[in-house]
Order: sequence, then C-alpha cells, then structure tokens
Amino acid sequence: MSESKSLKTADLCDEHSGASHFQIADSGFLDYGGRRGFSGPISTVRAPEDNSLVRKALEEPGQGRVLVVDGGGSRRCALVGDILAALAEKNGWAGVVVNGCIRDAEEVGRTAIGVKALGTHPLKSGKRNEGQRDVEVRFAGVTFKPGQYLYADADGIVTSEKALH
Repeated sequence: MSESKSLKTADLCDEHSGASHFQIADSGFLDYGGRRGFSGPISTVRAPEDNSLVRKALEEPGQGRVLVVDGGGSRRCALVGDILAALAEKNGWAGVVVNGCIRDAEEVGRTAIGVKALGTHPLKSGKRNEGQRDVEVRFAGVTFKPGQYLYADADGIVTSEKALH
C-alpha cells in the first residue's frame, strides 16, 4: 500500500482497539526507511544476530508483504543494511520491522520502503544460517503471525488478523 493511501494507525486504534483481532505494539521503534507509512501481510524471520534468513526472505518476491524480523532486541549488531533494504525495495516488499538494529541508515532512508528498528549499529550480523522462517514471533507486546496484517506509520505499529483496508 503506498504511503499516500496508508491507513493511519491512530485511526485504526480509534476504530479497532479492544477487538480480539487487533494488537497495538509497544512504542520504541524508530523510522529509517524512505516511507513512514506502510502496510501489508506479515512474513516473519527469527534471526538471533544472524541475518542469513533475512536475506533469503528479501530475495523472494515481496508482493507487498512486510517482513517482521525478531532479532531478540539485540543492539550488538545490525540485521538489515543498505543492501538488504535495496533488495527489499527491488523485490516489492512494503517494509521491514526489526526487533533489533539496522545500519547504513542514510542509504536505507533513500529506499522507497518502510523500515522500523530499535536503533542503529555499524557492525553487520553473523552469517551462520541460524533462525526460523514464517513462525510466530513475539516482541513489543504483540504476537506477529505470518499472514496477519501489519500497519505502520510515524505513530506506531498495529496488527490485525484480517485486512482493514
């Protein structure tokens, strides 16, 4: 969904807060991508300081999905940088949410995707092919399930079991 047509998370909260299909993520994620508003079906990666599976996911056609990366909240290395952000943009991903850090923040900011993360770190992650793909991950008070929908903007991140647009 393009930024100009993105639904506002504040409006979604006004309409759906308290509904069993709707979750609101804890605050603390910063905007790094060229788009602040983004949304799409969720795909997940559990990536413990290893972005091997993140790269594999972003090499696939994104088809407007949002990749949710659970890096365990680590601030010891970056799981996404300029190369992976450009790959995500090229392959049609709407955005990436990282429970961890990114790097190359200036270059990531020039991509036409949404990128949210806890912060930045200059060190790249390991490459051990560790982690899991398209599993439920939990952070920021939310359980992110593949196939659910994520909506993000400058105000925050919300998810829904069904599309809200």
